[in-house]
Amino acid sequence: MDNKYLIDESSVEGNVKISDQVIATIASVAAEKVDGVVKMQSNLKSQVSDILSAKNLNKGAKVNLGEKEALVDIYVTVEYGKKIVDICKEVQRVVKQAIENMTDLSVVEVNVHVSGIAVEKEEKLRA
Repeated sequence: MDNKYLIDESSVEGNVKISDQVIATIASVAAEKVDGVVKMQSNLKSQVSDILSAKNLNKGAKVNLGEKEALVDIYVTVEYGKKIVDICKEVQRVVKQAIENMTDLSVVEVNVHVSGIAVEKEEKLRA
């Protein structure tokens, strides 16, 4: 992906470019800190990176950048027994806050996709 977010400050000589992968990493790290989020969904590319021991911190996040705004899609697995809607609202809040605090971007949407539920082994045995 060649999308870049460009900060154009007239008082500073030169430009600052932030790639969409950096924004995705910010989103992923923030989402993983939310209570009830077990893991971010891995895609094939991140699974291969994990096998090769490369750190892939932006797995589970997709970012679309505009000139000064971002739209984020987050894919998570949540913990069984927790209220999914509350977890998703918290993910939306912390992802938006993290991106806006670290960049000049305005986050217009954080779409949370629940791709799975993690069940404890004890829960599986009772079923």
